Amino acid sequence: MVDNDVLQNILLFGPVFLLIAARALAMIEVAPLLSSEAIPQVVKISLAGLVAFAVIPTAKIFMAANSPSGLVTLPGGTLSDLRSETFSLRFFLLIIGEGIIGLILGFYIMIIFSAFSTAGQFFSLQMGFGASETFDPLSQIENPLMGQYLNLVSMLVFLALVNNKGEIIGGFNLLFTGFWSSVKTINIISLVEGKEPVVTMIVSGLSRLFMDAMIISLPILGTLFLTSLTTGLISKAAPQINILSEGFPISISVAFILILASLPYMVEAFTRVINSGFSSIQTLYTQIRQITAGGAL
Repeated sequence: MVDNDVLQNILLFGPVFLLIAARALAMIEVAPLLSSEAIPQVVKISLAGLVAFAVIPTAKIFMAANSPSGLVTLPGGTLSDLRSETFSLRFFLLIIGEGIIGLILGFYIMIIFSAFSTAGQFFSLQMGFGASETFDPLSQIENPLMGQYLNLVSMLVFLALVNNKGEIIGGFNLLFTGFWSSVKTINIISLVEGKEPVVTMIVSGLSRLFMDAMIISLPILGTLFLTSLTTGLISKAAPQINILSEGFPISISVAFILILASLPYMVEAFTRVINSGFSSIQTLYTQIRQITAGGAL
């Protein structure tokens, strides 16, 4: 049961609730798995409202409800009591700013998971599945079959995520814990003042995307390259063999055997990449806090 005083304060600070809900909805609309068109929009809005309901008691302006002035000092000046600014231009701009923060968080999470589907794309062509692109409902893009397979495996790993201590924490728990930390750390003013760490995080995330994808796919990609080289040498030594009809089954069989043998190691790599990505987000919060001396909502 929720205490009546908490409900009264949430109703009293409805504008703050809307700001947090706007950030949560923007993140949900972009983040992998949650942004799928298979999830109704009503469910996404309801989830954003639930997240805002759970997070609002930790908001800085909410905790100042019992202060004499009702004001909260933020970087760049004093943020007035939002209870009287619901329909003001300033509140509208704050809503847009919260949406931008949510989009940045969701986009970076999407970068983390794009490494897995990219890894599948790297060796799909070598397998002979280069022309097998279909719409992937998880990543919302045209994706080869192996990219979809690795993306699905990564989502299952995310749902049963294990931390560095071997404890099962669950991906959604980690996701919304990171969102809660963002509410305690970042507002649109601190985001503008600490834009350098944000830009650095996104650029490094894009570069790490291709590096992680190459590391994941390199064993299979290298073996398929050697397989193609071997079949080419065989075709030179025995021209009567129709290597075009025999090469594809060999490449596909070798690739499936390698995927089956390396799947446990892939799961460990997926877990390491996901944990590393969310650790980068936490590092970003720390850097912005140091630059702006605080920036909670």
